[in-house]
Amino acid sequence: MKTADLVLTQEWDKCFPKSEKVEHSKVTFANHFGITLAADMYVPKDAQGKLPAIAVCGAFGAVKEQHSGLYAQTMAERGFLTIAFDPSFTGESGGEPRYMNSPDINVEDFQAAVDFLSCRDDVDPDKIGIIGICGWGGMALQTVCIDTRIKATVTSTMYDMSRVTGNGYFDEQDNEEARHKARVAINHQRTEDFRNGSYKLGGGTIDPSIEDAPDFVRQYSQYYRVRAYHPRSLNSNNGWNVTAGTSLMNTRLLTYASEIRSAVLLIHGENAHSRYMSEDAFTLLKGDNKELVIIPGANHTDLYDGGGKGAIPFDKIESFFKEYLK
Repeated sequence: MKTADLVLTQEWDKCFPKSEKVEHSKVTFANHFGITLAADMYVPKDAQGKLPAIAVCGAFGAVKEQHSGLYAQTMAERGFLTIAFDPSFTGESGGEPRYMNSPDINVEDFQAAVDFLSCRDDVDPDKIGIIGICGWGGMALQTVCIDTRIKATVTSTMYDMSRVTGNGYFDEQDNEEARHKARVAINHQRTEDFRNGSYKLGGGTIDPSIEDAPDFVRQYSQYYRVRAYHPRSLNSNNGWNVTAGTSLMNTRLLTYASEIRSAVLLIHGENAHSRYMSEDAFTLLKGDNKELVIIPGANHTDLYDGGGKGAIPFDKIESFFKEYLK
């Protein structure tokens, strides 16, 4: 597949310390839409032979220098070859216009990562898994509905972005009138964008000094604006294009979730506002190789970086992948 030349930052600019246990490099690969994706690859030092591999992405609007990179580096420390990639239209990856998203392209991004890993000499193509964080947890499940090369999937603090876009938080806008108003607004913005010749940005997370916002909104802000700010992250800055959610408003993920035959581990925080997303997704899954783990005391963003309390169950994730990537 032909790849475009991307401008890639070579210095370490992650929101987490660099590990001395792994080798890090930048890699690129193209998806089937012709968009070149940028990724950080982490390989255990002194690794030999063909390794089990994991592709990581998320959260929705984050970059690989944030929590997907943390997950990837940590799993590489535990013996896996891993990549954390920026989705199309974001971060260091290609795609125009910038700051757009589409569920079919996002699924293709994950599949392109599997393409890349499957064809590496140092990867066992029969031992490939994926990790999707937050909104990319839903995309991970959607991907494994179609991609039988993926033998194991982990979702962490999962969001179904089609559900929240169509129904609002907690399904509070799950009615025809609310959806109609949203459609009118987004299509009005399309007209304005075309007239202006540019795309209006929706804004990222709120100013962390705002105290009267809901707790989960402030938790997002504390992560993206304070403890893990990154200049390329949409959520840390000015957000998606207002019209970026058009496809998600007209799509429903997880239609074929009951047909996933490979292993799935869903992880969510006990106190996360989004916990219902994983619990509902779990009810769709079939087979004794599916598991839901609730982390006591953890909120949504604690599973981004541990929240200062070691909330990410890396031992469980490692044992899960070692069981099903063998």
